[in-house]
Amino acid sequence: MDINEFKAGHWEQQYQYKSFLPELINLEWRATDPETLTIMDEASRLLGELNAFSQLIPNVDFFIQMHITKEATTSSRIEGTQTNMEDALIDVQDIDPEKRDDWQEVRNYIEAMHLAIGQLDSLPLSNRLLRDAHRVLLQGVRGKQKLPGEFRISQNWIGSSLKNATFIPPHHEQIAGLMSDLEKFMHNEQIHVPHLLKIALLHYQFETVHPFLDGNGRVGRLLIVLYMVEFKLLSKPALYLSDFFERHKGEYYDHLMAVRTTDNFVSWFRFFVSGVKETAERSIETFKAILVLKETIEREKLPHIHSRKQANAQQLMYSLYQNPVITANQISKEMDIRHNTATALINDFTKMGVLKEITGNKRNRLYCFEPYVKIFME
Repeated sequence: MDINEFKAGHWEQQYQYKSFLPELINLEWRATDPETLTIMDEASRLLGELNAFSQLIPNVDFFIQMHITKEATTSSRIEGTQTNMEDALIDVQDIDPEKRDDWQEVRNYIEAMHLAIGQLDSLPLSNRLLRDAHRVLLQGVRGKQKLPGEFRISQNWIGSSLKNATFIPPHHEQIAGLMSDLEKFMHNEQIHVPHLLKIALLHYQFETVHPFLDGNGRVGRLLIVLYMVEFKLLSKPALYLSDFFERHKGEYYDHLMAVRTTDNFVSWFRFFVSGVKETAERSIETFKAILVLKETIEREKLPHIHSRKQANAQQLMYSLYQNPVITANQISKEMDIRHNTATALINDFTKMGVLKEITGNKRNRLYCFEPYVKIFME
Protein backbone atom coordinates (compact mmCIF):
# COMPACT_ATOMS: atom_id res chain seq x y z
CA MET A 1 0.00 0.00 0.00
CA ASP A 2 1.33 3.47 -0.90
CA ILE A 3 1.90 5.73 2.10
CA ASN A 4 -0.04 8.45 0.23
CA GLU A 5 -3.12 6.28 0.88
CA PHE A 6 -2.43 5.91 4.61
CA LYS A 7 -5.52 5.84 6.84
CA ALA A 8 -4.59 6.56 10.43
CA GLY A 9 -7.73 5.39 12.21
CA HIS A 10 -10.90 6.84 13.71
CA TRP A 11 -12.28 8.33 16.90
CA GLU A 12 -14.37 6.14 19.21
CA GLN A 13 -16.91 7.47 21.67
CA GLN A 14 -16.12 6.51 25.25
CA TYR A 15 -17.83 7.76 28.38
CA GLN A 16 -17.66 11.58 28.10
CA TYR A 17 -14.69 11.58 25.71
CA LYS A 18 -13.47 10.19 22.39
CA SER A 19 -10.35 8.06 22.07
CA PHE A 20 -8.41 7.45 18.88
CA LEU A 21 -8.24 3.90 17.54
CA PRO A 22 -5.41 3.53 14.98
CA GLU A 23 -5.61 1.18 12.03
CA LEU A 24 -3.40 -1.89 12.07
CA ILE A 25 -0.07 -1.39 10.29
CA ASN A 26 1.10 -4.93 9.48
CA LEU A 27 0.88 -4.37 5.72
CA GLU A 28 3.28 -4.03 2.78
CA TRP A 29 3.93 -0.28 2.62
CA ARG A 30 5.82 1.60 -0.06
CA ALA A 31 6.84 5.16 -0.90
CA THR A 32 6.59 6.16 -4.57
CA ASP A 33 6.97 9.94 -4.96
CA PRO A 34 10.44 11.05 -6.10
CA GLU A 35 11.06 13.62 -3.33
CA THR A 36 10.42 11.09 -0.57
CA LEU A 37 12.50 8.42 -2.30
CA THR A 38 15.42 10.83 -2.72
CA ILE A 39 15.44 11.81 0.96
CA MET A 40 15.18 8.15 1.97
CA ASP A 41 18.09 7.18 -0.29
CA GLU A 42 20.30 9.95 1.14
CA ALA A 43 19.48 8.93 4.71
CA SER A 44 20.17 5.25 3.96
CA ARG A 45 23.53 6.14 2.41
CA LEU A 46 24.55 8.17 5.46
CA LEU A 47 23.46 5.40 7.79
CA GLY A 48 25.73 3.04 5.88
CA GLU A 49 28.60 5.53 6.12
CA LEU A 50 28.05 5.93 9.87
CA ASN A 51 27.96 2.18 10.32
CA ALA A 52 31.24 1.75 8.43
CA PHE A 53 32.85 4.58 10.40
CA SER A 54 31.84 3.09 13.76
CA GLN A 55 33.46 -0.21 12.83
CA LEU A 56 36.80 1.43 11.99
CA ILE A 57 37.28 3.37 15.23
CA PRO A 58 39.38 1.69 17.96
CA ASN A 59 37.59 1.25 21.31
CA VAL A 60 34.39 2.57 19.75
CA ASP A 61 32.31 1.31 22.71
CA PHE A 62 33.81 4.10 24.87
CA PHE A 63 32.40 6.68 22.49
CA ILE A 64 29.10 4.82 22.10
CA GLN A 65 28.67 5.14 25.87
CA MET A 66 28.85 8.91 25.48
CA HIS A 67 26.25 8.77 22.69
CA ILE A 68 24.00 6.81 25.05
CA THR A 69 24.52 9.32 27.86
CA LYS A 70 23.66 12.20 25.53
CA GLU A 71 20.57 10.37 24.29
CA ALA A 72 19.42 9.61 27.83
CA THR A 73 19.91 13.24 28.87
CA THR A 74 18.12 14.68 25.83
CA SER A 75 15.29 12.14 25.72
CA SER A 76 14.60 12.69 29.42
CA ARG A 77 14.78 16.47 28.97
CA ILE A 78 11.99 16.28 26.39
CA GLU A 79 9.88 14.83 29.22
CA GLY A 80 10.78 17.66 31.61
CA THR A 81 13.95 16.68 33.50
CA GLN A 82 16.65 19.32 34.04
CA THR A 83 19.77 17.12 34.15
CA ASN A 84 22.52 18.16 31.75
CA MET A 85 25.15 15.88 30.24
CA GLU A 86 27.88 16.75 32.73
CA ASP A 87 25.51 15.95 35.62
CA ALA A 88 24.60 12.62 34.01
CA LEU A 89 28.29 11.62 34.05
CA ILE A 90 28.66 12.24 37.80
CA ASP A 91 28.25 9.63 40.53
CA VAL A 92 25.21 9.95 42.78
CA GLN A 93 27.19 11.07 45.85
CA ASP A 94 28.46 14.09 43.92
CA ILE A 95 25.03 15.23 42.75
CA ASP A 96 23.18 18.06 44.49
CA PRO A 97 20.37 16.34 46.49
CA GLU A 98 17.81 18.63 44.85
CA LYS A 99 18.83 17.31 41.43
CA ARG A 100 18.92 13.62 42.29
CA ASP A 101 15.39 12.75 41.15
CA ASP A 102 16.05 14.07 37.65
CA TRP A 103 19.54 12.51 37.69
CA GLN A 104 18.02 9.13 38.58
CA GLU A 105 15.58 9.30 35.68
CA VAL A 106 18.47 9.83 33.27
CA ARG A 107 20.51 7.05 34.85
CA ASN A 108 17.50 4.73 34.60
CA TYR A 109 17.26 5.54 30.90
CA ILE A 110 20.94 4.67 30.42
CA GLU A 111 20.43 1.40 32.28
CA ALA A 112 17.27 0.61 30.28
CA MET A 113 19.16 1.19 27.01
CA HIS A 114 22.03 -1.05 28.08
CA LEU A 115 19.58 -3.75 29.17
CA ALA A 116 17.59 -3.62 25.91
CA ILE A 117 20.64 -3.53 23.62
CA GLY A 118 22.21 -6.39 25.60
CA GLN A 119 19.03 -8.45 25.40
CA LEU A 120 19.06 -8.25 21.60
CA ASP A 121 21.80 -10.92 21.71
CA SER A 122 19.30 -13.44 23.06
CA LEU A 123 15.84 -11.94 22.47
CA PRO A 124 14.24 -10.51 19.33
CA LEU A 125 13.02 -6.94 19.44
CA SER A 126 9.60 -7.52 20.95
CA ASN A 127 6.93 -6.31 23.33
CA ARG A 128 8.59 -8.33 26.06
CA LEU A 129 11.89 -6.51 25.52
CA LEU A 130 10.16 -3.11 25.49
CA ARG A 131 8.33 -3.95 28.72
CA ASP A 132 11.61 -4.99 30.36
CA ALA A 133 13.19 -1.66 29.35
CA HIS A 134 10.13 0.19 30.66
CA ARG A 135 10.41 -1.58 34.01
CA VAL A 136 13.97 -0.33 34.44
CA LEU A 137 13.06 3.15 33.20
CA LEU A 138 10.49 3.72 35.95
CA GLN A 139 12.16 2.01 38.90
CA GLY A 140 12.33 4.32 41.92
CA VAL A 141 11.38 7.54 40.08
CA ARG A 142 8.31 9.55 39.12
CA GLY A 143 5.96 7.09 37.51
CA LYS A 144 7.05 4.16 39.69
CA GLN A 145 3.38 3.62 40.61
CA LYS A 146 2.31 3.55 36.96
CA LEU A 147 2.70 -0.16 36.22
CA PRO A 148 6.43 -0.36 35.35
CA GLY A 149 6.95 -3.10 32.78
CA GLU A 150 3.25 -3.55 32.06
CA PHE A 151 0.91 -2.25 29.41
CA ARG A 152 -1.75 0.04 30.81
CA ILE A 153 -5.11 -1.20 32.05
CA SER A 154 -6.75 2.22 32.16
CA GLN A 155 -7.15 5.23 29.89
CA ASN A 156 -4.30 7.71 29.53
CA TRP A 157 -4.02 10.98 27.61
CA ILE A 158 -1.62 13.68 26.47
CA GLY A 159 -2.32 17.00 28.16
CA SER A 160 -3.13 18.43 31.57
CA SER A 161 -6.34 16.44 32.04
CA LEU A 162 -8.66 14.07 30.22
CA LYS A 163 -11.12 16.91 29.69
CA ASN A 164 -8.46 19.20 28.18
CA ALA A 165 -6.34 16.54 26.45
CA THR A 166 -4.58 17.34 23.19
CA PHE A 167 -4.73 13.65 22.30
CA ILE A 168 -6.45 10.61 23.82
CA PRO A 169 -4.94 7.26 22.74
CA PRO A 170 -6.98 4.09 22.24
CA HIS A 171 -8.97 2.55 25.06
CA HIS A 172 -6.88 0.16 27.14
CA GLU A 173 -8.90 -2.85 25.99
CA GLN A 174 -7.44 -2.32 22.49
CA ILE A 175 -3.78 -2.30 23.60
CA ALA A 176 -3.05 -6.02 23.40
CA GLY A 177 -4.26 -6.35 19.79
CA LEU A 178 -2.55 -3.18 18.61
CA MET A 179 0.80 -4.05 20.18
CA SER A 180 0.59 -7.60 18.85
CA ASP A 181 0.09 -6.16 15.35
CA LEU A 182 3.05 -3.81 15.86
CA GLU A 183 5.30 -6.71 16.93
CA LYS A 184 4.21 -8.83 13.95
CA PHE A 185 4.96 -5.92 11.60
CA MET A 186 8.52 -5.68 12.96
CA HIS A 187 9.30 -9.27 12.00
CA ASN A 188 6.99 -10.01 9.06
CA GLU A 189 9.27 -11.58 6.45
CA GLN A 190 6.38 -12.06 4.00
CA ILE A 191 6.22 -8.35 3.24
CA HIS A 192 8.92 -6.03 1.91
CA VAL A 193 9.06 -2.56 3.46
CA PRO A 194 12.15 -0.30 3.38
CA HIS A 195 13.69 -0.21 6.85
CA LEU A 196 13.43 3.55 7.31
CA LEU A 197 9.77 3.48 6.32
CA LYS A 198 9.17 0.63 8.73
CA ILE A 199 10.90 2.45 11.60
CA ALA A 200 8.90 5.63 10.96
CA LEU A 201 5.68 3.61 10.99
CA LEU A 202 6.67 1.77 14.17
CA HIS A 203 7.55 4.94 16.05
CA TYR A 204 4.38 6.72 14.93
CA GLN A 205 2.19 3.74 15.84
CA PHE A 206 3.86 3.21 19.21
CA GLU A 207 3.38 6.86 20.18
CA THR A 208 -0.23 6.74 18.97
CA VAL A 209 -1.07 3.57 20.89
CA HIS A 210 0.73 4.98 23.98
CA PRO A 211 0.73 1.53 25.58
CA PHE A 212 2.18 2.55 28.98
CA LEU A 213 0.80 4.89 31.59
CA ASP A 214 4.10 6.78 31.64
CA GLY A 215 7.41 6.74 29.76
CA ASN A 216 5.96 6.25 26.26
CA GLY A 217 8.06 8.98 24.65
CA ARG A 218 11.33 7.59 25.96
CA VAL A 219 10.53 3.99 25.07
CA GLY A 220 9.27 5.06 21.64
CA ARG A 221 12.56 6.84 20.94
CA LEU A 222 14.53 3.88 22.25
CA LEU A 223 12.59 1.65 19.85
CA ILE A 224 14.19 3.48 16.90
CA VAL A 225 17.79 2.59 17.74
CA LEU A 226 16.85 -0.92 18.90
CA TYR A 227 15.34 -1.58 15.47
CA MET A 228 18.48 -0.31 13.73
CA VAL A 229 20.68 -2.64 15.77
CA GLU A 230 18.32 -5.62 15.55
CA PHE A 231 18.08 -5.44 11.76
CA LYS A 232 21.79 -4.63 11.23
CA LEU A 233 21.37 -1.11 9.89
CA LEU A 234 23.94 -0.29 12.57
CA SER A 235 26.39 -2.70 14.17
CA LYS A 236 26.73 -0.28 17.11
CA PRO A 237 23.99 1.91 18.64
CA ALA A 238 25.51 5.13 17.30
CA LEU A 239 22.45 7.09 16.14
CA TYR A 240 19.87 8.70 18.40
CA LEU A 241 17.12 11.07 17.26
CA SER A 242 16.16 12.74 20.55
CA ASP A 243 18.45 15.71 19.92
CA PHE A 244 16.76 16.30 16.54
CA PHE A 245 13.30 15.85 18.04
CA GLU A 246 14.08 18.25 20.89
CA ARG A 247 15.38 20.96 18.54
CA HIS A 248 12.23 20.55 16.41
CA LYS A 249 9.88 19.68 19.24
CA GLY A 250 6.87 21.60 17.94
CA GLU A 251 7.20 20.10 14.45
CA TYR A 252 7.70 16.63 15.92
CA TYR A 253 4.41 16.69 17.80
CA ASP A 254 2.59 18.52 14.99
CA HIS A 255 3.63 15.94 12.40
CA LEU A 256 2.54 13.03 14.59
CA MET A 257 -0.79 14.71 15.27
CA ALA A 258 -1.31 15.55 11.59
CA VAL A 259 -1.13 11.85 10.73
CA ARG A 260 -3.97 11.14 13.17
CA THR A 261 -6.15 14.05 12.10
CA THR A 262 -5.51 14.30 8.34
CA ASP A 263 -3.86 10.94 7.41
CA ASN A 264 -0.77 12.91 6.32
CA PHE A 265 1.82 10.21 6.88
CA VAL A 266 4.05 11.44 4.03
CA SER A 267 4.96 14.68 5.83
CA TRP A 268 5.74 12.78 9.02
CA PHE A 269 7.91 10.34 7.09
CA ARG A 270 9.86 13.09 5.34
CA PHE A 271 10.40 14.84 8.69
CA PHE A 272 11.54 11.58 10.31
CA VAL A 273 13.92 10.66 7.48
CA SER A 274 15.34 14.19 7.44
CA GLY A 275 16.07 13.67 11.12
CA VAL A 276 17.85 10.39 10.41
CA LYS A 277 19.90 12.07 7.66
CA GLU A 278 20.90 15.06 9.79
CA THR A 279 21.64 12.94 12.86
CA ALA A 280 23.77 10.47 10.90
CA GLU A 281 25.78 13.40 9.47
CA ARG A 282 26.27 14.82 12.97
CA SER A 283 27.29 11.43 14.37
CA ILE A 284 29.90 11.00 11.64
CA GLU A 285 31.28 14.48 12.39
CA THR A 286 31.35 13.61 16.10
CA PHE A 287 33.44 10.50 15.44
CA LYS A 288 35.79 12.54 13.24
CA ALA A 289 36.16 15.21 15.93
CA ILE A 290 36.97 12.56 18.53
CA LEU A 291 39.73 11.14 16.35
CA VAL A 292 41.21 14.63 15.81
CA LEU A 293 41.10 15.34 19.55
CA LYS A 294 42.67 11.97 20.37
CA GLU A 295 45.48 12.51 17.87
CA THR A 296 46.10 16.09 19.10
CA ILE A 297 46.39 14.99 22.73
CA GLU A 298 48.70 12.11 21.89
CA ARG A 299 50.91 14.26 19.64
CA GLU A 300 50.92 17.63 21.41
CA LYS A 301 49.93 17.10 25.07
CA LEU A 302 51.09 13.77 26.49
CA PRO A 303 54.74 14.05 25.32
CA HIS A 304 55.16 17.00 27.71
CA ILE A 305 54.53 14.78 30.75
CA HIS A 306 57.66 13.42 32.42
CA SER A 307 58.72 9.97 31.25
CA ARG A 308 58.28 8.56 34.77
CA LYS A 309 54.59 9.52 34.64
CA GLN A 310 53.89 8.35 31.09
CA ALA A 311 52.42 4.96 31.99
CA ASN A 312 49.98 6.53 34.46
CA ALA A 313 49.17 9.34 32.04
CA GLN A 314 48.35 6.89 29.26
CA GLN A 315 46.16 4.86 31.62
CA LEU A 316 44.31 7.95 32.81
CA MET A 317 43.77 9.13 29.24
CA TYR A 318 42.32 5.71 28.36
CA SER A 319 40.00 5.93 31.37
CA LEU A 320 38.79 9.45 30.55
CA TYR A 321 37.25 8.33 27.26
CA GLN A 322 35.03 6.03 29.32
CA ASN A 323 34.46 8.29 32.34
CA PRO A 324 35.13 11.92 31.41
CA VAL A 325 34.03 13.39 34.77
CA ILE A 326 36.20 12.15 37.64
CA THR A 327 37.60 12.87 41.09
CA ALA A 328 41.07 12.30 42.52
CA ASN A 329 39.62 9.52 44.70
CA GLN A 330 38.19 7.74 41.67
CA ILE A 331 41.50 7.94 39.84
CA SER A 332 43.37 6.65 42.87
CA LYS A 333 40.99 3.71 43.23
CA GLU A 334 40.65 2.79 39.55
CA MET A 335 44.36 3.05 38.78
CA ASP A 336 45.53 1.66 42.15
CA ILE A 337 47.82 4.62 42.82
CA ARG A 338 48.30 6.89 45.82
CA HIS A 339 46.03 9.88 46.26
CA ASN A 340 48.88 12.38 45.94
CA THR A 341 49.98 10.66 42.70
CA ALA A 342 46.43 11.00 41.35
CA THR A 343 46.36 14.67 42.37
CA ALA A 344 49.68 15.30 40.60
CA LEU A 345 48.30 13.67 37.44
CA ILE A 346 45.20 15.86 37.60
CA ASN A 347 47.38 18.95 37.94
CA ASP A 348 49.36 17.93 34.85
CA PHE A 349 46.20 17.28 32.84
CA THR A 350 44.65 20.56 34.01
CA LYS A 351 47.73 22.56 32.93
CA MET A 352 47.55 20.86 29.51
CA GLY A 353 43.91 21.89 29.12
CA VAL A 354 42.67 18.28 29.07
CA LEU A 355 40.89 18.47 32.44
CA LYS A 356 38.95 21.36 33.96
CA GLU A 357 37.71 21.65 37.54
CA ILE A 358 33.94 22.22 37.39
CA THR A 359 32.77 22.73 41.00
CA GLY A 360 34.84 25.67 42.25
CA ASN A 361 35.12 23.85 45.57
CA LYS A 362 38.21 23.58 47.74
CA ARG A 363 37.33 19.97 48.55
CA ASN A 364 35.43 17.19 46.75
CA ARG A 365 36.47 18.59 43.42
CA LEU A 366 35.20 17.23 40.13
CA TYR A 367 37.24 17.35 36.96
CA CYS A 368 35.83 17.17 33.45
CA PHE A 369 37.52 16.09 30.22
CA GLU A 370 35.91 19.19 28.78
CA PRO A 371 37.18 19.15 25.15
CA TYR A 372 35.75 15.64 24.81
CA VAL A 373 32.39 16.32 26.46
CA LYS A 374 31.97 19.50 24.39
CA ILE A 375 32.09 17.44 21.19
CA PHE A 376 28.89 15.68 22.27
CA MET A 377 27.21 18.85 23.54
CA GLU A 378 27.73 20.94 20.38
